[in-house]
Amino acid sequence: MLVSQILRTKGDLVFTAKPDETVGEVARLLNSRKVGALVVLEGDRVAGIVSERDVVRVVAEGGVAALDQPVSTCMTRDVVYAEPGETVDHLLTRMTDRRFRHLPVCRDERLVGIVSIGDLVKAKISEVEAEADGLKAYIAAS
Repeated sequence: MLVSQILRTKGDLVFTAKPDETVGEVARLLNSRKVGALVVLEGDRVAGIVSERDVVRVVAEGGVAALDQPVSTCMTRDVVYAEPGETVDHLLTRMTDRRFRHLPVCRDERLVGIVSIGDLVKAKISEVEAEADGLKAYIAAS
């Protein structure tokens, strides 16, 4: 299964933030949107990604004052992307090896969606179930 197929099902909505928004504002957005990460945009260019882990880390290190810092101080700047044509298996391996749970999806350097480890696991389970059902039907017909 390809990332583009997941985006067709789940949609291409990506919640974003600006680099000058405060960590506190971003924490409220993460909570209200019920998501684990926001893509940080400067204009239409991806400047970074900020996750719940990033927020927890900066608050643990800086205390309550960290909530007033711009999110650019704690976001991941070296963003790893997925491309629509990549497979679920490939991305599951990449995300497990690199220990992150969200990947922005870009085509020609433009943000077109985001996938989480949960999206990929759900897709993989559906794929395995469909394969098992096909095998059961084949065995029953024999």
